[in-house]
Amino acid sequence: MTLNLTDAEMRVLEELCAKKDLSKTALLRQALRLYQVVEARLEKGDKLFFEDDRTKEKAEVMML
Repeated sequence: MTLNLTDAEMRVLEELCAKKDLSKTALLRQALRLYQVVEARLEKGDKLFFEDDRTKEKAEVMML
């Protein structure tokens, strides 16, 4: 499979791989599984939020 990424996207991929000590394939597999779970929950009508530990402020994540 060929994946066409911009230089900036490739840098992000490589930085995440180094940070997580994963291959590009393993990182992309994890990303796809996460996206699949998020999509399934959103399709059921669930909402996705990030919560600030300090302030407990919540921000809803909007997916396209």
